[in-house]
Amino acid sequence: MRLWSVRHSRGMERLYSLAKPLTLGLLRCTSKLFGTRLDRPITAIERHAKSFFFDCKMCGNCVLSSTGMSCPMNCPKTIRNGPCGGVRENGMCEVKPDMRCVWHAAWDGASRMRDGAAAIREVQFAVDQRDKGTSSWLKLARND
Repeated sequence: MRLWSVRHSRGMERLYSLAKPLTLGLLRCTSKLFGTRLDRPITAIERHAKSFFFDCKMCGNCVLSSTGMSCPMNCPKTIRNGPCGGVRENGMCEVKPDMRCVWHAAWDGASRMRDGAAAIREVQFAVDQRDKGTSSWLKLARND
């Protein structure tokens, strides 16, 4: 399913841009009403949805909209800013030769997106390991 999401990144981008304001608004209201009591179920929903579509690793700092709907945390080296020097000529990973390079897929997905070419060039900061397993949706809603 992960590669399907990359091949359909333009549609996923549209869905994301439509759903984002509604989702963030709903999460802000939920946070105001319930505080952090619903964080675990919300995180579980995010984990299941993003795992299915993107093979998400729940790093707590989601950049799917900047990486052509290809999760960079699927890279065996967890490289967040482009491919390593070991990408094979056929676009396969040097560490897992039977796996397509995450960044090869990311560039492919970004080329289909409206703002993908510019977004994929933005430098991403290293993942804060303390955020691993947390919800990036809640983080965005709370402007953390």
